[in-house]
Amino acid sequence: MHMIRNREEGALLLANRLEKYKGQDGVVLAIPRGGVPIGAIIAKSLGMPLEVILSKKIGHPSNPEFAIGSVSLDSMQINEQINVPQAYIQAETERIRKLLREKYKLFMGNRAPQPLKDRIVILVDDGIATGNTLIATINLVKKQQPKKIVVAVPVAPPSAVEHIGAMVDDMICLLAPPDFYAVGQFYQEFYQVSDEEVIDLLQNQ
Repeated sequence: MHMIRNREEGALLLANRLEKYKGQDGVVLAIPRGGVPIGAIIAKSLGMPLEVILSKKIGHPSNPEFAIGSVSLDSMQINEQINVPQAYIQAETERIRKLLREKYKLFMGNRAPQPLKDRIVILVDDGIATGNTLIATINLVKKQQPKKIVVAVPVAPPSAVEHIGAMVDDMICLLAPPDFYAVGQFYQEFYQVSDEEVIDLLQNQ
């Protein structure tokens, strides 16, 4: 298998490989937006609730592209080796949280996030490029002490599979091609997922 037809096919193949978790106390966390169509199929197949997991990097004051940490709705992690004023981190955390809360409300309405403690957490996306977003997300999820963290993606570069696989309890990836340069390269159909589609999928769970 060298190509995936679309996100739906990727999700069905992943759901098949995740069958062992069916009926267990777990939650599927999809990284928006591309992870949500995949997460919806997996959640339905396993009989688990579906949620989005939102996180955003904190950029360095002199170079916003350079990540010094990341923030989710209820936790944060900072690279302690980098010397940045505490006041800056505090202000950025508050600013980012406000954006994340607005996004969460848009996607999930008034539903409270599922507790993750002692549950199986299945993190889903439509592919891994650099892996930075997923690594930050895994670190934030770990703070909530889940029973097990599983990552399920259709495609990723081999280096990311190895690195992320070492961080979690189970890593399922359908394709890890050595000639990887973009996620969309391994899909026959790879359209932009809209906010509307994400909302629709989350509300029909």
